[in-house]
Amino acid sequence: MSDTQAMRVLSVIPPMTQLNTPYPATAYLTGFLRSRGIAATQEDLALALVLRLFSPEGLRQMRECIAALPKQKRTPVVKAFDHQFERYLATIGPAVAFLQGRDPTLAHRICGRSFLPEGPRFQSLDAYIDPDGGDPLAWAFGALGVQDRARHFATLYLNDVADVLRDAVDPRFEFVRYAESLAQSQATFEPLTAALAAPGNLVDRTLRDLTLAAIAKHAPQVVLVSAPFPGNVYGAFRIAQAIKAHDPAVVTVLGGGFVNTELRELSEPRVFDHFDYVCLDDGERPILSLLEHLRGERPREQLQRTFVRAAEGVRYFDAGEPDIPFAEAGTPTWDGLPLDHYLSILDMLNPMHRLWSDGRWNKLTVAHGCYWKKCSFCDVSLDYIARYEAAAAATLVDRIEAVIAETGQSGFHFVDEAAPPKALAALADELQKRNRAISWWGNIRFEKSFTPELCRRLADSGCIAISGGLEVASDRLLDLMQKGVSVEQVARVTRAFTDAGILVHAYLMYGFPTQTVQDTVDALEYVRQLFEAGCIQSGFFHRFTCTVHSPVGRHPERFGVTLKPLPKITFAKNDVGFIDPTGVDHAALGVALNKALYNYMHGIGLDADVRSWFGAKVPRTRVPRHFIERALA
Repeated sequence: MSDTQAMRVLSVIPPMTQLNTPYPATAYLTGFLRSRGIAATQEDLALALVLRLFSPEGLRQMRECIAALPKQKRTPVVKAFDHQFERYLATIGPAVAFLQGRDPTLAHRICGRSFLPEGPRFQSLDAYIDPDGGDPLAWAFGALGVQDRARHFATLYLNDVADVLRDAVDPRFEFVRYAESLAQSQATFEPLTAALAAPGNLVDRTLRDLTLAAIAKHAPQVVLVSAPFPGNVYGAFRIAQAIKAHDPAVVTVLGGGFVNTELRELSEPRVFDHFDYVCLDDGERPILSLLEHLRGERPREQLQRTFVRAAEGVRYFDAGEPDIPFAEAGTPTWDGLPLDHYLSILDMLNPMHRLWSDGRWNKLTVAHGCYWKKCSFCDVSLDYIARYEAAAAATLVDRIEAVIAETGQSGFHFVDEAAPPKALAALADELQKRNRAISWWGNIRFEKSFTPELCRRLADSGCIAISGGLEVASDRLLDLMQKGVSVEQVARVTRAFTDAGILVHAYLMYGFPTQTVQDTVDALEYVRQLFEAGCIQSGFFHRFTCTVHSPVGRHPERFGVTLKPLPKITFAKNDVGFIDPTGVDHAALGVALNKALYNYMHGIGLDADVRSWFGAKVPRTRVPRHFIERALA
């Protein structure tokens, strides 16, 4: 490898991620590497895998797998698919094309409910009952919502086929969390070793074929594989396994969010049977250093945040050089990705909740890291949170305009940990100055800087929705979490956004240390009132997980809990169990919380006593009935 220009680098997205838009890691790396004169390309193997499996040929191969199954192992969903196979074969191509936006007139046939075969997933439609005996989905789509209605039906259809794939081919298959349990907080590499040594099933063989096709197309010398989540890790290793079996000389590199959080103490040599290098945190500096090393311009000891296998075992090298400043990281590029082939799916009918899976959004970052970085449940000690860097508004809008010119699409999802109010205000002013029209949404903190005036400015700049962490709606617990907000403040800020015509999604949490049943009931009452007052339109309750990188994991005594001992770890380390003296059954409470929230998002049950959602007897809420109303007044 004689010079920079000769180095060919391929970045790939492993299965599974979102179906509606490419995960941004490869776009960022490819754009950065090209800005440094490196021949960089990218492929979305996650999307390619779905499109290959969910095609007429893929369905034929699924049926062959079904034929090999003993009859007693054929589930009802598999039997239903097999019985209606010819209809599935005739409709899979048109349904996928419709979800890609390439055949919109098909919506009328799909809405007729006689075109697509309907499996068990369509039973969920029974949950929407019109008391007057009319159209059960009219509340969601209205008289003119033909396209949305059809996309919801086509999504149910696709989920039916995914259930067949799971039951007949690979029980680990999911559209997002594919084989997640093989990697998430796995102390050893044994589960992945066993899975990778097993004969490949249809999904594995298809992914191998797609990987080798990408290698033949781009002829890379280096392949970068980004695994942002545990649900990408098995696919990432299968990709590397296929590459090494085909051509061991191709250098394989693993990075991404999963690596950054869970593999910081990696000591398992067998990982390097598949990957030559494993890099931590932002990839720009480590990859530049690695390419210099591969060209013979830098000794191995001068690599940046990189694990390698040596004779004595796994070694970690970090030259300590500064990262590439956020303002100099360049503009991401989606060149090479099939932007017209992503699928806009409609699982959740809520207008805010659907944004995560509906429509193709250009993903950008307003600032690197988090300007607050105090929340006790967050990985504040890690680089992706701890290193806060902003860029000038002019730089951000330059990037926005470059992306629009490349993609022809003006919708943006700002994927910050928490976009700073000042940066968003400056961005809004710069967009107005250039008379640039875009649509955007992103994540924030519900802090008082978001005044009604600023919310209106953001709406004028194209803001359509925001999400933010309310976590546990309890001032005691919010103070313990160091969120820096109160329930009253959240009410006023969220109302300011909704008054400006901006949808609001609240991240919610249960099971935080010392959270009692009373705290949980009170939190749900606050949430009910926020929905009732029109402050928030969407939300999601997730169970608190203690991680070793968070303040709770590092100083459990401050939060009244005791950590459970971890086993000897050679692979992934992130989640850590803890003993909470309150002894609350949070799993049972979580069922009630999510049931209530699902109904609230659809405008149902807002006038009911929150205790009615719980299966067991719980205490009466201590929250005044009109608390949020008074806070807004």
